[in-house]
Amino acid sequence: MSIAERLDRLALTPLHVAIIALCTLGLAADIGEVALSNTFSAIFLAPPYNASRGDVAWLLAAVFAGGAIGAPIFGWLGDRGGRRTALQLALAVLVASSLAVAFSPDLTWMTVLRFVSGLALGGYPPLTAAYLADVLPPRRRGFNMMQCGAAAFLGAPAVIFLIRWLTPWAPLGIEGWRWALIAGAAVSALAASLFFLVPESPRWLAALGRTAEAERSYRYFEAATPRVISPFAQASTNAAPDLSKTGDSAIAETPSHFRRSLLLAALYGLGPWATIGFPLLSAAVILQKGFRVGDSLLFAGVSMLGPTLGVGALAILVDRIERRLTLILCAATMTALGLVFAVSTTLATLIALGIGFNLTSAAYSVVLSIYGAELFPTKLRALATSAGCGAGRVVSALVPIVLLPLLGTQGPLAMFGLIAAALLISIFLIFAAGPPGLAKKPVQ
Repeated sequence: MSIAERLDRLALTPLHVAIIALCTLGLAADIGEVALSNTFSAIFLAPPYNASRGDVAWLLAAVFAGGAIGAPIFGWLGDRGGRRTALQLALAVLVASSLAVAFSPDLTWMTVLRFVSGLALGGYPPLTAAYLADVLPPRRRGFNMMQCGAAAFLGAPAVIFLIRWLTPWAPLGIEGWRWALIAGAAVSALAASLFFLVPESPRWLAALGRTAEAERSYRYFEAATPRVISPFAQASTNAAPDLSKTGDSAIAETPSHFRRSLLLAALYGLGPWATIGFPLLSAAVILQKGFRVGDSLLFAGVSMLGPTLGVGALAILVDRIERRLTLILCAATMTALGLVFAVSTTLATLIALGIGFNLTSAAYSVVLSIYGAELFPTKLRALATSAGCGAGRVVSALVPIVLLPLLGTQGPLAMFGLIAAALLISIFLIFAAGPPGLAKKPVQ
């Protein structure tokens, strides 16, 4: 059997659990950094900053513009230089840029430096999905990746509540949001250091023909497990690697890969109108409905508990439901919740709807990352998924620039109408062109 086939036969080991925990730690720092933008939309529009909507929109867009460039770069590096190396480099960039943003003197410098942070923030999540898809046992791959996402989403409320707690206190005269950036940099540095303790993906090493290194890496997993599970009834698709073409040329010249990359790019491009637009601007919607900044931060923090609850609950079912059907159900639910949120006026109702929307949105995002990672063979996985994610980041950069002025001039219902339209198009594309996914099946 090939190394990939032997890897698929292993039970979940303590080494697998350690890798999941480590990926979760870095992903929590990544998600927490993105969640900062939600607080920025409330903090900088209110006194004492009173920044213009245009300046705030550019600040919010900068991190996603960086992600549009960073995602394919780090994806290319993940397929060429290794999953672990690319993950560590992304975290190192995040450490340096977060500290720089924390001590930036004005909004202009913040915008520039948040762009640099975006390079890493765009690259880390798809690399995590690629690494975990490479090494996790197929039978519970979806469950374990969903658990990783569920725990990582706690980074968002942790950052928001930290800011809410530290803002009136301002230790050492430093504002709360700056302390949150410093804390995020510390977590990223810890995760980058701990990655030295886990092996590179044996599947990736074998796919590139580095057989001796792949064998050594596999031995770490084999030594950590007391048993193997039965072989799969289906023949493994992990054939001997074809090293004649790699990267974008292999994607472009293989019709099935090319079609799937276009589908993934379209889904990632449509998703941010909901998955980014809602958490990014929901606090601003609360302000526009007449509530205070403190209420807005409370809403942002409590509603951000939704992702952990939703992803954790769906993890139980994700390997029993077709990936394609799961995405369709999540998109339909977001459409309904968003439109009701737009017309609601009481804080308790808005918080409940916010939790529900963020719950479903997070589940959609995590399942899409799993779905995308399963569509491509190992030697193309990081680049293909990161390129799709990069397309999403391009749109994410446009989301605040389009939605924030639309919110100000036309109101919440018009903003959520645009979000609903994007979700309905996503449903059509998934239904019409989406493969079912590889729940409980080996990846290539």
